Amino acid sequence: MRRLVSLLALSAALQLTLSPVAALAESIPLGMPTPKPASTSLASKGMVAAANPLAVEAGLRVLRDGGSAVDAAVAIQAVLGLVEPQSSGLGGGSFLVFYDAKSGKVTAYDGRETAPSGAGPDMFLGADGKPLPFVTAVLSGRSTGVPGAVAMLAQAQKEHGKIAWSTLFSDAEKLADDGFVVSPRLAGMINSTRAPQASQPDAVKYFTKPDGTRYQAGDVLKNPAYAETVRKIAAQGPSALLEGPIAQAIVDRLHEGDLPSSITLEDLKRYKPRSAPALCQPWKVYTVCVPNPQSSGLAVIQALKMLEHTDIGKRGPTDPVAWTLLAQAERVMYADRDRYVGDPAFVTVPVAGLLDPKYVADRAKLITPTAGEAPPFGHPKGAPKVGVDMTKEPGGTTHLVVVDTAGDVVSMTTTVESIFGNGRMVGGFFLNNQLTDFSFAPKEKDGAPAANAIAAGKRPRSSMAPLIVLDKKGKLVAALGSPGGNAILSYNLKAMVGLFYWGLNMQQAVSLPNVVARGDTYSGDADLFGPAMLAALNARGVNVKVGQIEGSGLHGVIVRPGGMLEGGADPRREGVAKGL
Repeated sequence: MRRLVSLLALSAALQLTLSPVAALAESIPLGMPTPKPASTSLASKGMVAAANPLAVEAGLRVLRDGGSAVDAAVAIQAVLGLVEPQSSGLGGGSFLVFYDAKSGKVTAYDGRETAPSGAGPDMFLGADGKPLPFVTAVLSGRSTGVPGAVAMLAQAQKEHGKIAWSTLFSDAEKLADDGFVVSPRLAGMINSTRAPQASQPDAVKYFTKPDGTRYQAGDVLKNPAYAETVRKIAAQGPSALLEGPIAQAIVDRLHEGDLPSSITLEDLKRYKPRSAPALCQPWKVYTVCVPNPQSSGLAVIQALKMLEHTDIGKRGPTDPVAWTLLAQAERVMYADRDRYVGDPAFVTVPVAGLLDPKYVADRAKLITPTAGEAPPFGHPKGAPKVGVDMTKEPGGTTHLVVVDTAGDVVSMTTTVESIFGNGRMVGGFFLNNQLTDFSFAPKEKDGAPAANAIAAGKRPRSSMAPLIVLDKKGKLVAALGSPGGNAILSYNLKAMVGLFYWGLNMQQAVSLPNVVARGDTYSGDADLFGPAMLAALNARGVNVKVGQIEGSGLHGVIVRPGGMLEGGADPRREGVAKGL
């Protein structure tokens, strides 16, 4: 218990002291050195919180030049794809939630990848009719969906940008040409023996120095091919990626190997991002806004609403009952999410039913101060008959938040799916393995398809769930999000509970230990809880083990009285929050 108290006791400078790397085995699964702890940042004119300081500086440069939050997000993504290629990039997808301070409107942009026209329900089944080994599928050409991040950002920037698109890539171009210093986290991924993508030919070639050794932390890595790609995107927009020579190179690379993709140039050319009013729901005295399905943001809202029926708000982070209630809410949240969320163009997602107050109250009865059997999925109004979900969802994702000088906000989660996507490169960037986010087993024994079954043109379900929180007048309160594979929902929920139930500041909330409860499995930052808390949780049936899931990378901004912006960056990663 004392370990947890000390974790939350910030110094005058709001610095957190974390335990050694061994204590963060779940958060840093690949053995890289512990990142330097992050501190709270305060600013009055604007704020950027992202997973790498070089990307944060690129975003701030755009804001200083008069750019909008979306303009800055474009520049940040371009740099992250270079300096943090294990997590996101030009070959991946993303979800972006945008708040317009003048109108109060919140728009959700969907840049999720799509399955090619030749994809089918048996795409990840072997000759024996059984699902392929997961790593085999990930490393195959079939794992890659049509990338959507750049096209989505182009649409959002066209609607909300203030400066020219062509000016937003200069930081990425310069860093790629001149070289950037390899960070400890990237070095850990490059030299990992547990990330199979790092041993694939393209990755080996890129990450091997002329002397035959791998790049290490502190080395300078250049990527002239990436510089050329961003120059083309700056000049031509997303068509530089989805048409022409780069598109042809993507198709050619994915058609190689034993399990080639069916992707075509036409699949890339006809990709279209989606945009619509965000899914916004009342909660406490606030409004919480998330992307629409196939994002799983609605699951976080459902869990927040369920916790209103508990006394978690009267407790705090040193109370084992509070953590037990949080864990049980997660179990119910995942049971419903796993069953019903999929691409709404292909399956009915019972959003209204899942968030109906009576249904939420009934599901909240399963949240108890002592853990019992894993909760079953519920039967909300409007729910279709769908089969058992067999989706595996590893992590390789990042999150960023931008608040610009006009008060407009971007909360964006972006990914290539696994570490370095599927390990294949084109034009200096990695290709995603997003299609392994589909359920490998397409149908239940009775023939009912899973909501997240594979289909041509379909977008796989995503746990990415960037949030924006407004007050009752429609003014910004907070924006946050996290990477973490399927644990994203737990990480976001934990931060929201810390902020709005336990009264923590943003840095304290993102730095809280993690517990991820799904079915009968409890994983998380076991050592950060300390032996006393672990014993208390174990006595309640919550046996938290160090997990093999991707650790959190929460980044967020909250508005304090007087309009001061307070940023926080997850100390488990290398990010910072910095303002104007």
